[in-house]
Amino acid sequence: MDGTVIEEKASPYERIGGAEGVRRLVDAFYDTMERNPAYAELRAMHEPDLGPTRDSLTGFLSVWLGGPRKWIEKRGGFCIMSRHAKMNVTGATAGQWMAAMRDALAEVGVEPELAEKMDGALSQLAEAMAWRGKAG
Repeated sequence: MDGTVIEEKASPYERIGGAEGVRRLVDAFYDTMERNPAYAELRAMHEPDLGPTRDSLTGFLSVWLGGPRKWIEKRGGFCIMSRHAKMNVTGATAGQWMAAMRDALAEVGVEPELAEKMDGALSQLAEAMAWRGKAG
């Protein structure tokens, strides 16, 4: 070996700031959803107390971004599509969800490259939920 150090890339979870960064993003997302009348239809789809929902999204995003798997281990598995099937996600509410998430990503200052990747992947998920809402 010539002493060259190979730099490991940080996971998206680490790049967003770990547990604290994910929680800041989730809180910014739900705070935005609650205060912006443009997201009223989306807000109405959720329980009045967003505490458990905030905790759940924090856990999901932590796993999704490459962080600890505690959230999955606690549930013994999870199908995000099945969990949201009863919510009857529409194209409009999926769009509201993505707009609120984009607002939150900007508010907490997620690095642009990571925010763009998250936007792309989450947009596909939101569109799939809306499509499933139409189909079923």
